[in-house]
Amino acid sequence: MKLKRIAITGGAGFIGSNLADELITDNQVTIIDDLSTGTLDNIANIITNKNVKFIRGSILNQELLDRIFRGIDIVFHLAAIPSVARSIDNPISTNEVNITGTLNVLIAARNNKVKKVVFASSSAVYGETIVLPQKESIPPDFRSPYALTKLTGEYYCRLFNELYNLPTICLRYFNVYGPRQNPTSEYSAAIPSFIYNVLKNCPPTIYGDGNQTRDFVFIRDVVQANIIAAESETTGVFNISSGDSTTINNLVQNVIAILGSNLQPVYKEPRVGEITNSLADLTLAHSIGYNPKYSLEKGLRETIRSIQISN
Repeated sequence: MKLKRIAITGGAGFIGSNLADELITDNQVTIIDDLSTGTLDNIANIITNKNVKFIRGSILNQELLDRIFRGIDIVFHLAAIPSVARSIDNPISTNEVNITGTLNVLIAARNNKVKKVVFASSSAVYGETIVLPQKESIPPDFRSPYALTKLTGEYYCRLFNELYNLPTICLRYFNVYGPRQNPTSEYSAAIPSFIYNVLKNCPPTIYGDGNQTRDFVFIRDVVQANIIAAESETTGVFNISSGDSTTINNLVQNVIAILGSNLQPVYKEPRVGEITNSLADLTLAHSIGYNPKYSLEKGLRETIRSIQISN
């Protein structure tokens, strides 16, 4: 992608900052983030780049979005409250940011004739489906406010495409991991939490029996998926994952082995709202040119190096 004027909502977050890194060489990139979950540290290496503009602001500010999106070609909408557990603890704030905020982004994009909106959705919309691998066509079975907000965002994207001729594409991320993912948050994702604990010589905690499976996808593959989606003329909903799954028990043992530790995990009660198994069907994603490059081991090693350097 070259010579585009791009806006990234949530651009100081985990996924957004990695995406910005990839785009700034050949494009003008505006990062919008209220820093509620993102950090300036994530964009410290690019914030002074002549191709980058950082605006601290919220997607709940419609007037601000209308102003920022003037002249923008592509919007990557990544801003969200991204946690299943947090949405269960506080569904109101999740609803406000993830639904009202997404509607604000779409309205501003429509008003400014943006050429395409790429929306970050989630595999959480599938819920506790017994059908594996999960195809985009199977009925949703959301089990958390977070999942419901992401599905609603997809519906709004489709509606704006049909009503206002605003091209939109929704990417259902599975379990994304990689550098810049916060390992210490109360709502931290599994992989950075496991790595951080083992590095600190603390037993990693597994919620449930560890036999649940997840389809983990490395951040570099997700970045490429976003760029492919933006450049494609296709609209609709697409799974983004590795197309492979592993048990949480196997994942933890891989982390322990790579770090040369003798620690063993401790087990706690399953978290409310968590699903048992996930595995993506990538047929539709392959059709637009998405092909993940990172194995779990390769991605884990890069993530471990990153966390070792930052700690």
